[in-house]
Amino acid sequence: MKVLVTLAAFCVALTMAASASATDYVTRGLLCIHRYEGSWSDPGAPYYGGLQMDINFQLTFGGRHYRRWGTADHWPVWAQLDAGRRGYMARGWSPWPNTARMCGLR
Repeated sequence: MKVLVTLAAFCVALTMAASASATDYVTRGLLCIHRYEGSWSDPGAPYYGGLQMDINFQLTFGGRHYRRWGTADHWPVWAQLDAGRRGYMARGWSPWPNTARMCGLR
């Protein structure tokens, strides 16, 4: 029984570490992309915010933020990163082809 509990705890810790590592990779990637894309409050249509998200991207991956604050240039940084992370999980780095390449992500 003790071995089983220890093994279960080890599996949970390993899963958490892998998840944290993946999250750190995505967050670092999004911050690098932001460095080339513009200000977190960039209102320049048709791309908004620090990750230069178009309206379709905002609605698809940050719909609740869009409903609360409008376009991404009005979102807090954490909300822009949240939408970017969701976008990455669904589409990889393809929404940012050039900057992802400049960041060494592609």
